[in-house]
Amino acid sequence: MTGYLTTHVLDTARGCPAAGLKIELFRLEGETRTHLRSLTTNADGRTDEQILPAAEFQTGTYELLFHCGDYLDANGTPPEEPRFLDVVPLRFGMSEAAHYHVPLLLSPFGYSTYRGS
Repeated sequence: MTGYLTTHVLDTARGCPAAGLKIELFRLEGETRTHLRSLTTNADGRTDEQILPAAEFQTGTYELLFHCGDYLDANGTPPEEPRFLDVVPLRFGMSEAAHYHVPLLLSPFGYSTYRGS
């Protein structure tokens, strides 16, 4: 099996997919942080393509940056300065060539994640 990475972002406060949320992917190697790509979630809260496709997959440590503050601002969450959640970083490891699904459940004042399927 070839590995790849996907995500799904759900707005738990509004009860819907988080459409239009910017996501960035970085590969971490020691002190080096390499930007691999930027994507935006679609109407289903997913990206139109795999975040890390099979052709580019390598085991290692990665970071997803979810730009939640911009999404919350665009969807009517009352503004605050600074916003409690702005950019949410998730660091995780991929140790085998498998499908890694890293969803984000988001509200203005909290989030959770897990390794999905």
